[in-house]
Amino acid sequence: MNTTVRAVLFDVDGTLADTERDGHRLAFNAAFEELGLDWNWNVALYGELLAITGGKERIRHYMENHTPAELGRSGLDGWIAGLHKVKTKHYVSLLESGGIPLRPGVARLIRHLRDANIKIAIATTTTPENVTALLKSTLGEDSPGWFEVIGAGDIVRGKKPEPDIYHWVLDQLGLPAQQCIAIEDSENGLRASLAAGLDTVITVSDYTRSQDFSGAALVLSDLGEPTQPFTVLEGNVPHSGWVDAELLVTLKR
Repeated sequence: MNTTVRAVLFDVDGTLADTERDGHRLAFNAAFEELGLDWNWNVALYGELLAITGGKERIRHYMENHTPAELGRSGLDGWIAGLHKVKTKHYVSLLESGGIPLRPGVARLIRHLRDANIKIAIATTTTPENVTALLKSTLGEDSPGWFEVIGAGDIVRGKKPEPDIYHWVLDQLGLPAQQCIAIEDSENGLRASLAAGLDTVITVSDYTRSQDFSGAALVLSDLGEPTQPFTVLEGNVPHSGWVDAELLVTLKR
């Protein structure tokens, strides 16, 4: 078995930061208000909507199930895209205000992997603008350049749980899945990474902790810190209480 880890592929929303409940949800609601819509996505409803991957897809799903009369709008696809663009504006503004910190262990692991000469990449369905804004607001202006590849948004047709974004990132990296590891937080993300042949570490979030993570190499509370060790929810961890290159290599043995 190949025990080399040459790259780590990170999901973004829920994995790098708890962006869903207090980030994207608030930005959607701000966009609805700006455009004069009487929609409001509360915490529980948004948790249900997260079963649909992709912001524009989520809007359409909501309309189909909650406001079907709105589906008769002229130029519906363009209208949804415009609404999503307004939402992205509000989300980026929220990030730039410093309102969304990284999850425990994320900044440490990213810097550790760089020091260990292990490539890092992004594989997400959120927009490139959202990714860049989050990285810059939490890791510094130059941090997007730390990532060998950033696969984001509509760069591929199929959204997670389809594996398209992972196949695209692996192709850009020029590496086989067997030499890489994915870090995800959701069942949809796990299904995508496993379908691409990637060993996957799950760090659960409030919205995903009850989901089915069958097939994951590890399921953890978070990536952990020396002063704030992770909790192991599924799998075996041979050492420490924080994810580092040494621990990731053990997943390949």
